[in-house]
Amino acid sequence: MTTELVHRLSPEEEELAAKREELARLEAGLADRELDLASLKAELAAFEGLYLRRVGVLYAELDEWNARLAELHAERAGTPDARTEADARRSQAQESYSAAHGEAAEVQPFAPSLELKSLYREAAKKVHPDTATDERDRARRERIMKEVNAAYAADDEDALRRILVDLENSPDAVQGSGIGADLVRILRQLRQVRNRIETLDQEISLLLRSDTAKLKAKAEAASADGRDLLQEMATGIKVRVEEVQRTVHGASRGGTE
Repeated sequence: MTTELVHRLSPEEEELAAKREELARLEAGLADRELDLASLKAELAAFEGLYLRRVGVLYAELDEWNARLAELHAERAGTPDARTEADARRSQAQESYSAAHGEAAEVQPFAPSLELKSLYREAAKKVHPDTATDERDRARRERIMKEVNAAYAADDEDALRRILVDLENSPDAVQGSGIGADLVRILRQLRQVRNRIETLDQEISLLLRSDTAKLKAKAEAASADGRDLLQEMATGIKVRVEEVQRTVHGASRGGTE
């Protein structure tokens, strides 16, 4: 007669197995949150670049003409207040020009593929700093996570694949065992992941309340109605630029128009 031996899990082993399943679920959710945040940042940066190229440059031109007008007024008035106003207008014009012609204006539209998103999720799950077991491991993960985010923002699938291959072949991918140590490690990882998810939710919420996100939402709503909101804004600013130009030209000749 054959006696079948059935291994029964100890309470500690059962707890460890349950926590591992919970950690796996949370890590998947964390990777999704990181993807949401990275996508939102890239989309807002792309929209800001479009706004600066179509509208920001016109605001910069308007500020430049307002600065010239204030400087003409300061020359004629000769008062400290007029000079202060002119200096403030010139400072604003310089800031507007820098914003409209800086790096932010060069950001191109961002439309990540499904493959890019999938690679990002996989990399984020493998390397997220909040699943680190000690400070040395955290520092390593933070460095690699920056590479992952940079590759995603650059729409570079090959770079993400290389990162994943390196992770698979890394000695750090091999971890020790021991029920007691593993249970403590997982409990700490769970706490870290929960905290990170909460932080990400707050960051996403804050970004969605930003002026750029609000304007982007308005532009998308207008587009759904067949309108180009940025073009409408640009047209209105061009009218204001022409008005100030006429005033400056008139003032330069000693009169007004």
